[in-house]
Order: sequence, then structure tokens, then C-alpha cells
Amino acid sequence: MQEFGIKSRNGFDAYDFKPTVVKWNLGPAECTEEILSRGEGVLTDRGSVMVDTGKFTGRSPKDKYTVEDPNTKDSVWWGKINQPISQEKFDYLKKVLIESFEGETLYVRDMYAGADPNYRLNVRSYNTLAWQHMFNYNMFIRPSEEELENFEANWTIICNPNFEAENYQELGMNGKNFAIVNMTTRELIIGGTAYAGEMKKGIFSVLNYVLPHDHDVLSMHCSANEGKDGDVAIFFGLSGTGKTTLSADPNRALIGDDEHGWTENTVFNFEGGCYAKSVDLSEEKEPDIWRAIRFGAIEENTRFFDRSRKIDYENTEVTENIRVSYPLHFIDNAKAPSIGAIPKNIFFLTFDAFGVIPPISRLSKGQAMFHFISGYTSKVAGTEMGITEPTPTFSACFGAAFLPLHPAKYAELLGKKMDEQEVNVWMINTGLNGSGSRMKLRETRAMITAALEGKLDNVRFEQHEEFGFEFPTACEGVAPEVLNPRATWTDAIKYQEECNKLVDLFNKNFEKYTAGCSAEILAGAPKKG
Repeated sequence: MQEFGIKSRNGFDAYDFKPTVVKWNLGPAECTEEILSRGEGVLTDRGSVMVDTGKFTGRSPKDKYTVEDPNTKDSVWWGKINQPISQEKFDYLKKVLIESFEGETLYVRDMYAGADPNYRLNVRSYNTLAWQHMFNYNMFIRPSEEELENFEANWTIICNPNFEAENYQELGMNGKNFAIVNMTTRELIIGGTAYAGEMKKGIFSVLNYVLPHDHDVLSMHCSANEGKDGDVAIFFGLSGTGKTTLSADPNRALIGDDEHGWTENTVFNFEGGCYAKSVDLSEEKEPDIWRAIRFGAIEENTRFFDRSRKIDYENTEVTENIRVSYPLHFIDNAKAPSIGAIPKNIFFLTFDAFGVIPPISRLSKGQAMFHFISGYTSKVAGTEMGITEPTPTFSACFGAAFLPLHPAKYAELLGKKMDEQEVNVWMINTGLNGSGSRMKLRETRAMITAALEGKLDNVRFEQHEEFGFEFPTACEGVAPEVLNPRATWTDAIKYQEECNKLVDLFNKNFEKYTAGCSAEILAGAPKKG
């Protein structure tokens, strides 16, 4: 692959442009100096830097594209998530994007994506913003000085937030900004947006293609931790289900909080850092994140209390998607390197606002594959404007926005892992029961601990009539009546109505995946009682 036309660390021979300065692999102190001197951000009272991401304060899914070519035409799951763009248009945009670096200071970083050296990507990023250069230092895995001397990139990120595709309509695009992946030339180009999450999630999408497609490795949008005896647990869950809280356990080492791969003998983190939501953050609610905010952390789109440099985490005047990035080693119990053994337990976390999913259930292989593809949770009244009753949300494999392949590919890999390796799959409902009360965090932790420690192995289980999975009749630290959702309802007819309503929603959502799914996956679907 021709890497950005760079033949040496100071040569730009392939394109007709010349940046003013090129700076390579700056550390946190150097990056902070650059950010402050260039006016890209300000220092907070805790030593972190605060920056604004401009027009875009989150990812822009409708402006994400994948190059359609002979290699991807029949493998990518094309549609709204994976919008095709031609090689010709990609080449044009890459050329004009690179030429927009004329006269800019260019920040270049070499980094890894993937803690397992057998499957990692060697990524080189080109940025015009010092804080994005520092973001990549935080979020990707940092090579040693010795590794940097002989670093050879096999993937490239090229990003200029100030470049916009004015002729986007001619190009058949939705707007002036874009994030485009080329799986064949191994490049990610980004223009018109300063939201750094586009780089992080762009490479995640790449790994979600490369690992399952080329290596039969399951890529996952999940957190993972490890017990003192080396047992690994994986937590899947959409926003509001408690994934961060429940995977943060002082008695277990954190492997990672967001992106992982599962090989024949390892679970490994894709990243070298954390990118945490910080809205309403407090030391009491999230002590690990709170303590990680110090020199070297980057806080995005936050605001200060008046006449101070103290951040007001309740202030969402810019966006509710305020975030902080920091290296993984800022977490006290983070594992280094961030690799563990194969998992013994997998937890699907859901907030069931209908009150019919048990607080803990054990899933069969078919049920696990079906519910993995479904990726269910629900929003409740008051969480968003216009939400007046429980609203189901489904996101395939708990990360639909980042799946280049059909969701069934990931589900089949999960099923294969379950066949080859002894692993339990559990559904955890952190939402409501029949009384309308939310599951108590203390009881949820007790159930997860019981599952992790094997205390449920010899307990009697009952089968959920509609969903088919089994739930325990006893668990240490949890009242027996809590375990059976039907027992928490005073109105049996209403329970059945709500249960059947949720079954219908599951099956309607799954219609778009049916054609690509095996009979075993389809057999895991719930049925009306």
C-alpha cells in the first residue's frame, strides 16, 4: 500500500503539497503544550485539558461510507449502516483531503489496535489538531520506543476536520463531512468533523470486518474483566443498562471497557484507553472514572463553573454526550497487557421496562445467538422528549452501527465458541419488575457474583414460558420472589399482555435478519404464552 505518499519522515513526494511542520509521536506533556499554545483547549483545575469538538459532538452515522470493490461487494452487509461509495470517489476525496494539509502543522502517530500481537493492526494517523493526536495516544495502544524505531503501518487514518467536501452532492454523499473506510487499501479518511470518536469507531469497524472475515475471531462491543483465578467475564449492554458500573469490580482486573476480540485462547482489548461518558459524573457514582481525570486526560464539550476551571458535569448546554478519554493505566485495577483467557461467563445486560424479563436467566446456544443479534434494551418515560411509555430499542450484537458484516456472522461465531469452549451465557435485567420498581444494584451484583463463582451451578432452575430461557429459584443475597418476574405482578392478565407485547416486538425486529440466519438461531426466538 502506498502510505500517504510518505517516503521518509520528512518527505511528501507523492502529492503536490507541503505541510509547514510535521511532528511525530508526541507524548502527553508535549501534546498539552501544543494544545494550549495553539488555543485548541484549556487546562482544568485537575490537570486535564478541555476541548470543544465543534459542530459535531458525536458520530455522524449517515455520513459513514465503505468503499465497494471486488473484495467487499459480496461480503459487506450493505444498507443504511454500511453505505457504499466507489473507489474513484474515494481516491478523489483522499487526494483533496491530503492537499488540504498545505501549510498546516501535521501530527503523525504510530499506534496499535489490538493487544494480542497475533491480530493487532499497526495504524498510522495523520491529524491537524494536537488534541486529536493526544486522543489517539490515549485511546490506542502505545508502542515502545524500540517498537517505534521499526514501526511499519498496515492501516492509515487521514483526518482534517477543517476540510469539507463542498461538492458532496455531485459525489452522491449526504453532507460535506465524511468518514470513509477502504478495506482494500487499508485506509480511513475523515473530513469535516472534529469528533475524535470517528477515528476510534472507524478502526473498531475495521476490526469488526477483518477479525471475523479473515481470522474467524469474534469481535465484540463489550467490556471484560478478570478474576483473581484468571476467569474472564464479558459484559454486553446498550446505554443505561449498567455495563460500566457492573464490569467495574474492585475484586476483578479490568481488561477493557468497550471493544474486544475473542480468539481460540484469548480475550483481548482492542484499545489502550477509555472513552467514558461524563455527564452527571461524581466520585460517588463512578470512582474509577473520577480518579482517572488528571493530567493526560482530555475532556470534551464540558463547561466550567463560573469564575473557575472546575468542570460542571451537570452542564449539558453543548451536548449530553460529554466525554473524557484517558489511557487504560489510569484505572487502578487495569490489567497490563490487556489480554485474558477465554471467557467462562458472558452477560447480556438489558433494561426491560416491561417488567417481564427475569433479573438473571441462563441461555441456551440458540437463545444466546438470537438475543445477541437482537441486542435488546428499552428507554423509559422521561429519558427523551416524547417518550411517554416503555420504548424498546434493538441494536444488533449490541453495536449495530459498527457491523460491516451481517449480524448472523457474529452470532454464528458466538455459537461456535459456545460449542468449542465451556462458557455460560446469562441475561441480566437491570430494569423493572412487575411492581414498576428498578432492580436493586446490590441484588444485581449478588446475582452476577453468584454466576461468576459457580454458586448457581447446583440451584434448581425454572423455564420462562415465553422466552424459553431458565432462571434460578434461589440466589444468595436475593429474595426468591424477585427471581421470578411473574411473582412480582399482582395482575396475572396484565403480566401476560405485557409479555406477549414484548414477544411481538422481538419477533418484528428480527424480521430483517431472518433471511441470513440458521434454523438454530431462529429456534431461539420467544413465543407467545
